[in-house]
Amino acid sequence: MAAIETSRPAPFGAITTYRAFNALSTVFSTIGAWNDARVTRKALSKLSDRELDDIGLCRGDIEMLGR
Repeated sequence: MAAIETSRPAPFGAITTYRAFNALSTVFSTIGAWNDARVTRKALSKLSDRELDDIGLCRGDIEMLGR
């Protein structure tokens, strides 16, 4: 019975490319989350105090959202 070796090292630069792609993906994900929080804070800041009270927030809570 013959044994076949199936494991081999990754091609040159594959690991570096993978790590660079993951780093870029993390950066874009972080920027997207920051932008979503910014848009939410901007929309909430346009509401009146009564509207904010209806959803259980006050003006001081707006800056804490998304952090």
